[in-house]
Amino acid sequence: MAEARKLIANNKKAYHDYFIEEKYECGIELFGTEVKSLRLGKCSVKEAFVAVEKGECFVEGMHISPYEKGNLFNRDPLRKRRLLLHKKEILKLTGQVQQKGYTLIPLEVYFKHGRVKVEIGLARGKKLYDKREDLKRKEQRREIERDFKGSVKV
Repeated sequence: MAEARKLIANNKKAYHDYFIEEKYECGIELFGTEVKSLRLGKCSVKEAFVAVEKGECFVEGMHISPYEKGNLFNRDPLRKRRLLLHKKEILKLTGQVQQKGYTLIPLEVYFKHGRVKVEIGLARGKKLYDKREDLKRKEQRREIERDFKGSVKV
């Protein structure tokens, strides 16, 4: 059976700034008007990060725009939201984050079978020369594709 998955927001910049070592899918604790706003696609995870506090994971800096028809039920758009992970996963992530250079960042926010899910990645920061090397690799790949495309038309 195909996975019913509707993308709401993704963090393209994360793949440019970090090496993504592992990915985890988790639920997120939201209120009704936030879910309605997400259904309209009003979400941004560009500046967001995941913090582990007292045995729980929270996503901070994730912006969910207030729902227009929500009035007094709307929450702060930048409030920290709890991520729903198993205790073993949280302990594993805590151990890995305490290692030098690792951080947790949200990569995607999407609906899966009617529920909002967040894909978080265990990431290690890239140095400037790593970013340059990635750009060179992408440019070389584009050149090869252009050459191949030009030769196929003949």
